[in-house]
Amino acid sequence: QVQLVESGGGLVQAGGSLRLSCAASGRTFSNYAMGWFRQAPGKEREFVAAVSSRGGSTLDADSVKGRFTISRDNARNTVYLQMNSLKPEDTAVYYCAASLGTPKSGSSWYDYWGQGTQVTVSS
Repeated sequence: QVQLVESGGGLVQAGGSLRLSCAASGRTFSNYAMGWFRQAPGKEREFVAAVSSRGGSTLDADSVKGRFTISRDNARNTVYLQMNSLKPEDTAVYYCAASLGTPKSGSSWYDYWGQGTQVTVSS
């Protein structure tokens, strides 16, 4: 089992920044690729970004390229999502997830999920 706890969400004005964190416990964190997903009200959960187990490769959704950066610190068992130039359409609950194997955009590849953290971007 891997337990994931997200933090860092909140209310921010358009154009602002937030950094989300996801702390992992349980099995060896460095064995897992990590991903961030989000779900807005009335919409399906969508992929945001993913990072390989050692941090050497990343994958980003087109909607966040150039604005969001995923990173990880295996010594701290934590994955981050730095979000800059936020837009109202980024408003959602953000979830982190863990997957054995390479980073992927499909949610079905992920075995463990956190409870989510709310991000609200006002216009």
